[in-house]
Amino acid sequence: MTTTTLAVLVPLLPFLGAAAGLLLGRTAPGFVRPLAVLPTLAAVVLAVLVAVRQGGGKAIDAATQLTPTGSVPIDLALHVDGFAALVAVLVGVVATCVQIYSTGYLREDPRYPSYAALVSLFTAAMLLVVYSGDLMVLLVGWEVMGICSYFLVGHYWETPEARSASLKAFLVTKLGDVPFLLGLFALAADAGTFRITGVLGAVATGGLDHPTVIALLLLAGVAGKSAQFPLHTWLPDAMAGPTPVSALIHAATMVAAGIYFTARLLPVFAASAAAMTVLAVLAAITMVGSALAALAQDDIKRVLAYSTIGQLGYMAGALAVGDRGAAVFHLLSHAAFKALLFLAAGAVIHAAGTNSLTAMSRTGGLAKRIPDAYWTMTVALLALAAIPPFAGFFSKEAVLVAAEHTALGDRTVAPAGAGWTVLVAGLLTALLTAAYALRLWLRTFRGRGPEAPDYGRQPIAMTSVLWVLAVPSLGFGLTVRYLPDWFDGHDLAPTLTTAVLGTGLAVAGAAVTYAVWRTLAARAPAVPTPHVAHPDADAGLVEAEALHLPHPAEDPADPGRVLLGPLHRPAADGFHLDAVYRAAFVRPVLAAASLARFLDREVVDTYVRGAAGSAKGLGWLVRRAQTGNLQTYLSALLAGSVVLAIAAVALANAVAGA
Repeated sequence: MTTTTLAVLVPLLPFLGAAAGLLLGRTAPGFVRPLAVLPTLAAVVLAVLVAVRQGGGKAIDAATQLTPTGSVPIDLALHVDGFAALVAVLVGVVATCVQIYSTGYLREDPRYPSYAALVSLFTAAMLLVVYSGDLMVLLVGWEVMGICSYFLVGHYWETPEARSASLKAFLVTKLGDVPFLLGLFALAADAGTFRITGVLGAVATGGLDHPTVIALLLLAGVAGKSAQFPLHTWLPDAMAGPTPVSALIHAATMVAAGIYFTARLLPVFAASAAAMTVLAVLAAITMVGSALAALAQDDIKRVLAYSTIGQLGYMAGALAVGDRGAAVFHLLSHAAFKALLFLAAGAVIHAAGTNSLTAMSRTGGLAKRIPDAYWTMTVALLALAAIPPFAGFFSKEAVLVAAEHTALGDRTVAPAGAGWTVLVAGLLTALLTAAYALRLWLRTFRGRGPEAPDYGRQPIAMTSVLWVLAVPSLGFGLTVRYLPDWFDGHDLAPTLTTAVLGTGLAVAGAAVTYAVWRTLAARAPAVPTPHVAHPDADAGLVEAEALHLPHPAEDPADPGRVLLGPLHRPAADGFHLDAVYRAAFVRPVLAAASLARFLDREVVDTYVRGAAGSAKGLGWLVRRAQTGNLQTYLSALLAGSVVLAIAAVALANAVAGA
């Protein structure tokens, strides 16, 4: 079987699994779990074979024209280079882990069949984006992921939080997709093709007439999809969906799509110094702002959500300084430990027995009860904090090294100012990341929160996946020296300067956080254990009520309150960006809608009702004249004849007199 055929089957298998799952979910429920796991697992095997055959060498290209358009053709094209091969393996591995994990986490959920099918469709859409060699075909996968995220985030549609979160995710990402679509059309118009190889060839020969406009339009879509400032506000709210979905979105699909797209078309963005500078500034704001927000959150999943935004900022920063190898390296590394973090958080939720106990101030005594989640989450948090030799250290250092080279003028792909911006923001974020990572670990596993009831041992499908993901979280960074050809041949090894600065700041952030936590923990009173009746321990979906616990913002044992000081409340609320958007966009739109409704009801409908009333009145008059009495008709005919005769005589006299 040729490599091209194998590559075509990689996204096709999960798609067929999704279609079969939707068709057989109700009629043959016994096939739901095999159809969820096996096609995705087979896609992983094929993706590995494609990666081995591609070997980081020359890209594999194949295409067939879908339909003649009369102008710019649209091809069903395949483009597999080193980046695509590695990212496809990543997507398949994470998706398979999520599907296996979900068989235990959602085994009692009545909507599991549709959930599993949508996860498979989500996976197929991302794989289509990864392997696509045509921008229009890539757009199909891009938009299918948006639809899947809407349904999956809103899986618990009974709750208002899930309904509003799914709608917000859909609308905010669509806000970026509109200029993104315009940018794709403008790019194809300048390059004369939607083929990625043709676009890159046009860039190399200076064939783009409007590089800055095109790059900025495309960046709007990237910011929406990859949750970059200012279109990042949907991602923390998306935590209302099932935790395995959060792992999939944050690690391998959706948010990774924007970064991957930018990496594939980096020469388009690099053709505009202004666009690279804008990307660097947005990445810096995203990194620092999200890290501050993460330090103020009480909900475990919201901490991880803001963490994802910050790590995506690192990837965007690497792209802003022109190093797509560092960006994709961090994308791969981050996917492993972030998927592990979310799935371990799901184990905490499962052990606590209810989503309402995901608040760190409301957990306690879980370290010994769920040792698998405890140890694997520790590994993942160390990787997130970029502590050597964990994977996050090597990939984060690759970003900082790239920024350092650009800042010092060793690389001229991007302006030196962009390099300094990314470097300073990256170092500051390293300090904050270690602080909130240690805060999460201490308050979740070592805090004195109320102990949740014990609901028994967790399913093997959940715990085994955690240990599988712990392996790349620990050791993936060590493999980078053996894969230079997969990353444009660049050496991604850390340098002494950035390693000392980055690790030193991370250790300092962790040390200060630990010291503050010890001081606060010694003073804080013990929190009473709530009495929670949990009727559905396996699904972990039932809300616990009336816990009578202190408000998270007032928790005396939270080191984030001390570290942030007056910034704590605005950071906990995401710096009030949602309020700004409501005032700047939502309220004017609602006011315009109210005005349109008033004009429609009171003006347009008035004319319509008037016209209908006139016709009705005329019909009433005509109906009254139709009595059915012959004498009445003859009398009316005679009277009419007399009137016409009189009028004719009067007219004749008038004419004669004239």
